[in-house]
Amino acid sequence: MHERDIFDERQEVKTASYSCPNCRERHDYDVRWMKRTKKKNAPGRLNEHDRARFEKSRDYMVRIDDQLMCKNIRCRRRFEIPSSQSVVFI
Repeated sequence: MHERDIFDERQEVKTASYSCPNCRERHDYDVRWMKRTKKKNAPGRLNEHDRARFEKSRDYMVRIDDQLMCKNIRCRRRFEIPSSQSVVFI
């Protein structure tokens, strides 16, 4: 059984405020997330172990973007998203 058998996937864009480590300017950035929501009904071909896994699973989001580009015209350097969660349970 794969995760796509349990979850529906959809991309979302969330806005977050970060400061560039190079130029120290703070801006709002759009960060892409993959939202995985649990399907309403379990697929019919699941065995007992997979059915228990389906029952325990819950909705979550995974961050797609790992790096951002600074919005300051003079800087424009890439930087990693600092110490932010990459997986969030809903």
